[in-house]
Amino acid sequence: MADTEPPRGAAPPPEFDAFLMQIGRINYAWTNTESLLIHLIAGLAGTDKETAVILHLTLNTTRARLDLVERLSKREACPVPDQARARVIKVTGRMKKVSGLRNHFNHCLYAFDAHGGPVRTIQMRIADRKTSLRIGEESVLDSATLAEMDAALLEMHAINAEIWAIVAEYDLPA
Repeated sequence: MADTEPPRGAAPPPEFDAFLMQIGRINYAWTNTESLLIHLIAGLAGTDKETAVILHLTLNTTRARLDLVERLSKREACPVPDQARARVIKVTGRMKKVSGLRNHFNHCLYAFDAHGGPVRTIQMRIADRKTSLRIGEESVLDSATLAEMDAALLEMHAINAEIWAIVAEYDLPA
């Protein structure tokens, strides 16, 4: 009888390193860019940077931080000009789009085929449908995935630059 069970502890294929490097770069760029929300919070709330840091760190999810920035932008008593508010809302929308890809790669399992098949991601969430559940949706890591990661990284750099431009142009606390 042939052994069809993959060997335990099988190493991932060498090309997986390219994905790990891009995931690391995306996380680095994300963390760096998310920290810039502190400057937006300070300016939009009309407070100092230290208070904005406390607000930022008290909110423990990216979504909560982005929601705070958007809500501060939308309030009538916002101390920054309408043009800045519109730019902030647009940039937070862009961040939300990129966060989907980032979350995908940070909250999944990676499956390796010991027999040479492609590396796959397995989603660690339940998708509720009208009459059923979808659990463990899989996707293959391939050149298209790497290209999507490259595009997300470029978008993160552009978002970072846009936030710094808003901070500088509207003299927000830096």
